[in-house]
Amino acid sequence: MPAKNPRINVVLEKPLYDSVRRLAASEEISLSLKIRDLVKTALEAQEDLALTELATEREKSFRRAKALTHKQVWGA
Repeated sequence: MPAKNPRINVVLEKPLYDSVRRLAASEEISLSLKIRDLVKTALEAQEDLALTELATEREKSFRRAKALTHKQVWGA
């Protein structure tokens, strides 16, 4: 029976594997689920970093005098 979700194979060094195995065991979940959760967390962190960089760049060019008021944007 084909897998419902795409699969990926990952090779880990023994200490890293042991750490993930212990985390999964402590949460009583499979290695697969723990790796999935860790990848999701890492991707969210990368997204946060990218958005922070974007906000920092936009902040440099922000001029309050040119900014629109709440009323101008959303109306009365």
